Amino acid sequence: MDHETLISDIAVAGAAAARWRASRRLMRRIPMKQPMPNGTVETWRLGYLVDVILLRDPWMHRIDLSRAIGRPMMLTADHDGRIIAEVVAEWARRHGRPFTLVLTGPAGGSYVQGAGGPDLELDAVEFCRILSRRAPGDGLLAEFVPF
Repeated sequence: MDHETLISDIAVAGAAAARWRASRRLMRRIPMKQPMPNGTVETWRLGYLVDVILLRDPWMHRIDLSRAIGRPMMLTADHDGRIIAEVVAEWARRHGRPFTLVLTGPAGGSYVQGAGGPDLELDAVEFCRILSRRAPGDGLLAEFVPF
């Protein structure tokens, strides 16, 4: 399949998927109990699973695979940066404390919440690996974010 056909097919499939998801508003509200690594249980809506987790999970597996085969990931601010920014926003909501965060790399960015918190600087992908518990983190970086 050539590149143009692939792009066209994805556009058609994406539009159909968006229409289907939009028509399932009640289904998206279905609550689900999700055990967390710290022993607590969160209630997630099916929409959160579909919209957030099922986007983050393959993205994180892409990181795992690139490391396993020794090939660098091609990251962009437009795609990967948006995923990482959403992870930062959820991380900030989960811990609720002030911080200044500088994430380096092509998908990085700068984030601030409140005043007087720690100044953190690290690679954007490593930040996500830490929050997903694929790498150790302490302080605010010990706050788990589901992937």
